[in-house]
Amino acid sequence: MSIDRIVMAFAGAAILLSLLLAVKHDINWLWFTAFVGANLFQASFTGFCPLATILKKLGTKSGAAF
Repeated sequence: MSIDRIVMAFAGAAILLSLLLAVKHDINWLWFTAFVGANLFQASFTGFCPLATILKKLGTKSGAAF
């Protein structure tokens, strides 16, 4: 699996988990959803993604975006 696919899978899982937590536990979990979305948005322009940097250091195969 490439870094791009791992980042997308992680972001999707984080968003779904935070939405579930917002419905079942506390509405404030939506702030985490907003954080993940904002990070995806800024990464699309800057190319900087903290998770991608960590995965590169761990030796994960590079993708097209990161």
